[in-house]
Formats: sequence, C-alpha cells, structure tokens
Amino acid sequence: MRVAVLYSGGKDSNYALYWALKQEFEVKYLVSMVSESEESYMYHVPNIHLTELQAKAIGIPLIKGFTSGEKEKEVEDMKAVLDGLKIDGVVAGALASEYQKRRVDRVAEELGLKSFAPAWHRDPIEYMRELIGIFDIVMVGTAAYGLDERWLGRKIDERALEELIKLHEKYKIHVAGEGGEFETFVRDAPFFKARIVFDEVEKRWNECSYSGVLEVKRAHLEKKQN
Repeated sequence: MRVAVLYSGGKDSNYALYWALKQEFEVKYLVSMVSESEESYMYHVPNIHLTELQAKAIGIPLIKGFTSGEKEKEVEDMKAVLDGLKIDGVVAGALASEYQKRRVDRVAEELGLKSFAPAWHRDPIEYMRELIGIFDIVMVGTAAYGLDERWLGRKIDERALEELIKLHEKYKIHVAGEGGEFETFVRDAPFFKARIVFDEVEKRWNECSYSGVLEVKRAHLEKKQN
C-alpha cells in the first residue's frame, strides 16, 4: 500500500512513520503542513522547518503544504495537498484528539483513501515508555502549569516521564501532551540514516502565559556510528 505520513517532526508523527514502515507500507511521502498561526487547531508549529532535515535523514521525499491556520480552512488546505499525491492511504499520529482524527478521516474518505492512526487511544504512559525506547525525543514547546522554562530542550527519558506522571497527578496534564501541554522533536530514530544535532537554539519564555518554545536556529546531520 502506498501511503503518505502526516509529518510534523514530533514524537507522534514519527511513531506513525515507524508503524507504517513496520507494516511494510510503501511510504511515498512525508507531508508537513506549515501554519502561519501558532494557535493552529490541527498542526504542530514549533520547528516545523526542521522536517526538511529530518526527511533528508530518513530518505523519504517531503511535501510541504502551507496554510494561514484559519480553523476548518486549514483542513481543506491539507486536503488539497493530499489530493495531488498518488497514494492509497494516509497515516496520522493522532492519539486522543477527536477533533484532529475526525477531520483526517473525513478528508481521507472524501479522497478515497484509507486512514490509519496507529497510536489512537493508546494508554499514554505505556505509549510514552515505548517511544522513549525507540526515539531520541526533546521537548521544544510547553504550555501547561508545572512545565517551566527548564523543560525546554530537555530530553524525554524515563526520569522525565516519571515527572510528567507526577504532574498529571497534580495538575491533570496529559502525560503524552495530547492536550497541547507540550510539543516535541525527534532527533534520532531507527529509520534515520543520520541523527540531528542542534547547533544553535534560543529559548523564548512567556512568564505571563507560562509557556515557551525552544527555537532551533541551526542544526546539522551527523553520521551515526554502526
């Protein structure tokens, strides 16, 4: 089956790709939607420009779509991108967002494509533990009480997961960030031919909204050791 993977560069879209490759699907394209709005309902925003570097590391063509981020219209913008591709299905990293999954499913149905969401409704803690064992994940955006500036740029490992579980118990944040509490970036995965190294980063922290972004200004690919 020929598929496109909706690809933001974060943990969930990389899991969607990982799953598709394990299913032996022919992943023809990675599709990244670039939104002008930081408040997009559908799309991951932080460091979306780095999907080009990730696609180069993976070796799968990247298709970039652009949207103003206007609610509902951004879904039609995605549909226009997918409509031009010779594929049989689309794979998304949806975990718990009914809003996102319903819209991807609807677009797929309208285009005559199969829709896959391999992480859908998985247990968040079990899911995060699996991801930690597969990927090198770093937090690049935060928007929840308890996730202060120190989390920006932090590698998500077992220790970080235990802290996220405690924050869930205290503040009810979603352990996998599905409520928008945090955004991630994957620097390495089994299907990367080279890993991504950050050369220059800038933390942007807003004390008033208690939110922030790790902006990666420069990065490069580094050959992986066998």
